[in-house]
Amino acid sequence: MKIEPNVVEKNVSIVLGNASNSSLLKMCGPLDINLKTISNIINTKIIRFNNKFTIIGSNNLLAEKAICFFYEQSKYKEICKQDIILGMSELNNNIELQKHDLDHSLETCNLDKLKIRPRTKNQYTYLCNILKKDITFGVGPAGTGKTILAVACAVNALESHAVEHLVLTRPAVEAGEKLGFLPGDLEQKINPYLRPLYDALYNFIGIEQVEKLFEKQIIEIAPLAYMRGRTLNNAFIILDEAQNTTPEQMKMFLTRIGLGSKAVITGDPSQIDLPLKHENGLDHAISILNKINEISINSFTKKDILRHPLIAKIVTAYELSSKK
Repeated sequence: MKIEPNVVEKNVSIVLGNASNSSLLKMCGPLDINLKTISNIINTKIIRFNNKFTIIGSNNLLAEKAICFFYEQSKYKEICKQDIILGMSELNNNIELQKHDLDHSLETCNLDKLKIRPRTKNQYTYLCNILKKDITFGVGPAGTGKTILAVACAVNALESHAVEHLVLTRPAVEAGEKLGFLPGDLEQKINPYLRPLYDALYNFIGIEQVEKLFEKQIIEIAPLAYMRGRTLNNAFIILDEAQNTTPEQMKMFLTRIGLGSKAVITGDPSQIDLPLKHENGLDHAISILNKINEISINSFTKKDILRHPLIAKIVTAYELSSKK
């Protein structure tokens, strides 16, 4: 990711008043590697001497913001390259969602504890809607945070005793590969489809804790077909990869939601693995449910992609290719 300068300014210096050596090290990284990463992204050189930073070149205002922004984060975590890439994308889009800007519902959610935060306007809106609405749809390309933000809210709801258990599900649709002849029992064949959900949970509460919650049946991860005939009360339910559901499966899922429950449905309409000419349940549901007040529908774009910078370029390339 490169952020080209659009204004040439004079060189500036800033001093971080009472910055401790520990915080400076966590912010700047070994041998100031994080400052070099910032410099490369915005084509502006940053030189540090103790707590004084000299910015040489253009994009000075963005460089100043970046130094203050990452210093605040360094007070509670060590800054890595991924933090720099995500943070610079956030700053470049002028989306500075500091804690005091979040509304009351987000503050009480205590997302800082989960080391997660919305970084774009669409992510912020999505997160607010998850907390306020009974059913929330998150629709858009890969890397926009649809699933990880939903899992963060689910874990928080469980830890705050807002719900009694979590249910995470996906349709087991083969993504262009035939897995039926692989060795193993049914559970071993299904697990690869569900692995992204396991990874998201491990990221927030650790492998050992997740395994304990599985044993107590407080957390459940299962293929969508296993939801049929159930009523899920006092649960936080996530349906991932919803673009691979049929309209009948989507109706079945939505009618499983019981009292005291909240559901989040995520999907990417550009990655449908259903057989050709089959209508997908995600698009169908959005088309008929978009006027129900208790249901929120949130759309993401490639501007919300916050994975490796190449992902946004790849999505753009495929979009252009499909139009030819």
